[in-house]
Amino acid sequence: MTSLPPPAPVGAGLLAPLLPARVTVVDTFHDSTGAVLFPAEEALLTRAVPKRRQEFTTARHCARAALARLGIPPAPILPDPRGAPGWPEGIVGSLTHCVGYRAAAVAETSAVAALGIDAEPAEPLRDPDVLAMIADAGERAALDELAAGHPDIPWDRLLFSAKESVYKTWYPLTRQWLGFHEARIALDPDGTFTAALLVPGPTLAGIPLTGFTGRWRVGDGLAVTAVAVSAAPPHPPGPPEDSRAHAIR
Repeated sequence: MTSLPPPAPVGAGLLAPLLPARVTVVDTFHDSTGAVLFPAEEALLTRAVPKRRQEFTTARHCARAALARLGIPPAPILPDPRGAPGWPEGIVGSLTHCVGYRAAAVAETSAVAALGIDAEPAEPLRDPDVLAMIADAGERAALDELAAGHPDIPWDRLLFSAKESVYKTWYPLTRQWLGFHEARIALDPDGTFTAALLVPGPTLAGIPLTGFTGRWRVGDGLAVTAVAVSAAPPHPPGPPEDSRAHAIR
């Protein structure tokens, strides 16, 4: 296969407001009946259940639509051994999918060094043991305070989503695993969050990366989070305590 049919119109518009204009986002609430996979992608789904096939196919349909807006021709988007999607030369990106939602975000590496997106159902975590797995005591205490002031927000689910977005941003920069307890997340009711890395991070444009900033949103039954890191430092390197590489907004 050398080409695919033009992508069908999609656009839920949930994630785009959380990311800078230099990031192209395509998302949808519906699986596309016209989406087509490349043979190499099809080969990964020989034992996949229908749900997994739909998620995989529509997410890549969104990704190819987003890449087309950057002038990138369609090509297979294959996962690496850790499951991270492989992007064309000069492109960074991230995929996410959950029940009733699929999305892709891409950008040129000249503008964005790394990005991560995640979507989850806007409901509390079903298993209380999961929170202990992903959050330390300080994070859990902060969630209790947030819930007391804003009980309509599924803060534990947002924390999980933010950690997923942080990992998806971290991995392309390091090609290393980042555990849930290796980044401490602080959610803010204003729709932003910070992630302090508790392990050494990579150096980006001469600045040690010590954390990320991101944005979150709850709506349409979903909790979504996003992080995008600029390819260039926003200001000259300062002293160590001020050397965090900031996410672009």
